[in-house]
Amino acid sequence: MKTSLASGGACLSVLLALLLLRGCGGSGSGGGGKTVSPPPTPPPATLPPPGPPLVRVSGASPFAAGCGAGGPDTLYVNAEVEPYLAVNPANPSNFVGVWQQDRWSGGSAQGILAAASFDGGATWKSQPLPVSLCGGGTFNRASDPWVTFSPNGVVYAASLSSGGEPLKAGSTSAILVLRSADGGQTWSAPVALIHDGSQAFNDKESITADPNDPAFVYAVWDRITPADTGPSWFARTTDGGATWEAARAIYDPGANAQTIGNEIAVLADGTVIDFFLEVDNAFTGTPHSMLRIVRSADRGETWSAPITIAEDLAVGTRDPDTGNGVRDGSLVPQIAAGPGGNLAAVWQDARFSDGQHDGIAISSSSDGGLTWSTPAQINAEPSVPAFVPSVRILADGTIGVSYYDFRDNTADTRTLLTSYWLTQSTDGVNWSESRIAEPFDLNLAPNADGLFVGDYEALAEGGGTFVPFYVQTNNDGTANRTDVYVLPPQAQTALVRRVQARSSPAQPVVSPAFRRRVGNNLIRQVRREFQERERPSPP
Repeated sequence: MKTSLASGGACLSVLLALLLLRGCGGSGSGGGGKTVSPPPTPPPATLPPPGPPLVRVSGASPFAAGCGAGGPDTLYVNAEVEPYLAVNPANPSNFVGVWQQDRWSGGSAQGILAAASFDGGATWKSQPLPVSLCGGGTFNRASDPWVTFSPNGVVYAASLSSGGEPLKAGSTSAILVLRSADGGQTWSAPVALIHDGSQAFNDKESITADPNDPAFVYAVWDRITPADTGPSWFARTTDGGATWEAARAIYDPGANAQTIGNEIAVLADGTVIDFFLEVDNAFTGTPHSMLRIVRSADRGETWSAPITIAEDLAVGTRDPDTGNGVRDGSLVPQIAAGPGGNLAAVWQDARFSDGQHDGIAISSSSDGGLTWSTPAQINAEPSVPAFVPSVRILADGTIGVSYYDFRDNTADTRTLLTSYWLTQSTDGVNWSESRIAEPFDLNLAPNADGLFVGDYEALAEGGGTFVPFYVQTNNDGTANRTDVYVLPPQAQTALVRRVQARSSPAQPVVSPAFRRRVGNNLIRQVRREFQERERPSPP
């Protein structure tokens, strides 16, 4: 069965028995209620605004006041979060980026914006996608934007669009895909790869075009049910987006378990990899999670048994001075494919600090994901939390990883100075780090049960080098808290330091206290996906 592109047609991730559902991290209100003013924010730090060589991609919100369904939570107008970027392989000067526009504190945003550049990121033109009410669609809110280019220059965008309380009467969620044949200037109507009511909730989709064949594009996400299951679901087009095959489950971790952060990578030989975080034993003991993949040698027709990369030992990110929460990428690791059978996976992990704070972990494979290296730490300053890593592998095999950290923070509790970094390696052992962004005050970011710039950011390849595409605060108060920025292709910025990756034991020693912190972070992060309000998060 196939779905026509002309048909129309969002978000959560879960450990259902842990939650008393009220609002969804990706769905939002079904209407009614009032918009609450944002909470008071401390005075911003005296910091310069971002400037060259950075380019600001986003601008003032295009959405009219009251365009959405409203709700009892806080609307952060002009706040952009969670961006993603793709570069056209048929025209490397053509970039397309997407992001959430006008973030709600209780989950998702008023809409998704897409922006196109035809001069290598120097100038941009943006427009709303019709995936929410504010963008001209039918869903209350939208979240989790993703974008990918086929080798023939056709670009695809995806959204998780939703409304109502998840798994409650009247709720709805859908994974929507749009197609552009002119580099992101105009877009098709959205097609729903799946559209559920209260019987299930769909979350954290990604979409990946096959770099070897423009006919194939793959989408993947997790789908949560009231029966406490959360399999990986998959859909593909085999005719360049004209039609999409019916969505189906490709990996089920079983009862009391779920996947999240599913992402497709395609190897040079056409092997398709689905990478995800699996969260198990959520209802019968201390939750734990693993980074895993499943492989397909026939472009998604059939899939292997799961292969485990490593145990996930993230404890989550907090302000080092106040203990206030930062909503980070604990649930959303990233993967990249390189030449031959090379793969690299990155995630937050506290094994390198004996559970005190997260660093950036990497594991690599040279045989198409069959075997993986022992996790190693690659953030240059190991004494402070590092979070939300993104990864890309260049055509020459160079690995790049971008991430945030707190090394520039001060003892002033009114601010949380945060910087953004890029580290590169040609051998996976020796890394060279450079600064992407000067310090900015993360305390100015929207508060979505934690300071929030996105569960993920983007790192693309353009002009034979890395192109960071990310969100930061503007250091100018609360009227325009955040924007999307790009560092266009250029000679690398000044080297900050060279480091060697720090390997951990294959089987790290995890104390009971460390294990509790890991379990509490999993519960806290999943509750953030649901925006649980009735009960406090674990300490």
